Order: sequence, then C-alpha cells, then structure tokens
Amino acid sequence: MITTAPSDFAAALPGGGRLAGLDVGIKTIGVALCDAGWSFATPDKTIIRKKFAADLDALRALVAAQSVVGLVIGLPLNMNGSDSPRTQSVRAFARNLAPLALPVLLWDERWSTAAVERAMIAADVSRAKRAERVDSAAAAFILQGAIDAMVH
Repeated sequence: MITTAPSDFAAALPGGGRLAGLDVGIKTIGVALCDAGWSFATPDKTIIRKKFAADLDALRALVAAQSVVGLVIGLPLNMNGSDSPRTQSVRAFARNLAPLALPVLLWDERWSTAAVERAMIAADVSRAKRAERVDSAAAAFILQGAIDAMVH
C-alpha cells in the first residue's frame, strides 16, 4: 500500500514497530529510523545507489535487521505542490518496493535538505561532514515530520 495520507498509513501499520525514513536521490538514499513508539527519528546511514536490485537488497537487509514495519519516503514536489520529473521517479521507486510488503507513506519533502543544511551550518559542522551526513539527516527530518503528523 502506498499513500500520501498519514492516517491511512498509520491504520495499515501493526500496533507499533520501527519506521524507516528514506530520502531517495539519484546517487544516494538517505536512511533514518525511529523508535518503536514513534517518538523520534534519528539519522542512520546513506546507501550509495547502484542498480535497483542492489538498492532493494540493501533495504531488505535494513528492514530485517531493524524490524521495520513501514517506510516513509520523501516526495520531492515542486514549490507549487505539483509533480516534477523527480517526483515521478520517487513514485516509481516506491512502487518497485512492493516485494518488501510494507506500507509506504510518501511525505512532502520540500525544504528538508535546505533545513538540514542550515541546522548543520548553525552547528558549525564542516562542509565535508555535512556532505557525509546530509542525506540521512534529511531522511530523519522527513520521518520526524511524518511521525509528528501521525501522532498528533
């Protein structure tokens, strides 16, 4: 099941369990995880994209190792809310995750990377460290937004 409605996503989930947030880019996939109580999201890692089969294998391993029950994927909409070519690519990526048999929430990610970059700059994180961490931090930002929408 793929949805953009947090309430539908929450209804499709088992009573609890960890969620994974994904910031899907052309070259990387930022990954974040939340606790089983859906209180807070934390950056986890960045997957270097190869072929989709390798991406799926990496995500399958993550789901198994972390007991993930649902995925929140950042949806890169245009500023006016319309779809862009990247939006279509992310929607296709989400559809191709069907073998994982997990509910998927597509969450508006506008400004997520910019917000994370600003926070890292304010925290005086070096440019090299920002480049290393921005994808997983953006995934955490996306996941936290979805968690907040579902819980409140």
